[in-house]
Amino acid sequence: MNKLIIVLDILLLAVVAYFTWYMATDYQTFSGRAHMPFVLWVIDTIDLFIHEGGHFFFGFMGRMIYFMGGSLMQIVLPSLAVWVFLKSGYRTLIGTLYWLGHNMVNVSVYIGDAPYRRLPLISDTAIHDWNWIFRHIGNMGLAEPVSTVVFILGVVSCSGAVITAGYFLVKDFKETFLPEYTT
Repeated sequence: MNKLIIVLDILLLAVVAYFTWYMATDYQTFSGRAHMPFVLWVIDTIDLFIHEGGHFFFGFMGRMIYFMGGSLMQIVLPSLAVWVFLKSGYRTLIGTLYWLGHNMVNVSVYIGDAPYRRLPLISDTAIHDWNWIFRHIGNMGLAEPVSTVVFILGVVSCSGAVITAGYFLVKDFKETFLPEYTT
């Protein structure tokens, strides 16, 4: 493997590991989300379009699914991408697994905001999906535990992608720079 590609992969992995740490800590706070790295902001913006498309896609299945549809699409689309890329190269699989985790962390913030409705929505007249859902089922107290579970799954997915990338990077590094130590 090309030595420059391995060096660039090491740098990329360090950046993605930082993003994972950021999402597990500062991303959860309003000040952290206001000053997030540009790359995460771009991913969030793309995911917002996917979220809104989910309302359209799931809208014909009833009001409850309509409100869940945005968050569902944010989980379903990357999950399908993980499944599609499962048999292809590990780089695409790692990228889609990371994207799934990022979306789960993003959705967990939205779920956790349900009782407070502090997050800015796309318009002043928009209804907070998860506030509506928890009010409809009559248990706003579920917001925090559901948010926590989705958050943990998201961080595990992102961390799994970083660890898997690290494993393959070490393997590639050994094959390229230390061929006498490869088995």
